[in-house]
Amino acid sequence: MIIVESPIVAGALVVSFILVLAALALAVLRLIKGPTMADRVVALDLVTIISVGFMALFSLAAHQDAFLDVAITLALVGFLGTVAFARYAERRAAKGASHQDLDD
Repeated sequence: MIIVESPIVAGALVVSFILVLAALALAVLRLIKGPTMADRVVALDLVTIISVGFMALFSLAAHQDAFLDVAITLALVGFLGTVAFARYAERRAAKGASHQDLDD
């Protein structure tokens, strides 16, 4: 792994950390305030993706490759979680539609 120890790279890492943390705060805000379940699921997926980016940045800053493995694992778990939530929402919507059909 080639790591450039220059002030430009160090400054870019600091700016990247600040932007990632700001994005994480906004995503958590959407997760808390999301008016619908779909908004919260998308926000949770966004939090996972931003966390993966944070770990990648931290891996660069700390010169440790092990954090990349954790980031990859978190990305896979986040993807599976999003698919599970989407399937749950789909079944919930279908169940609600079938109850409406019975009522009509």
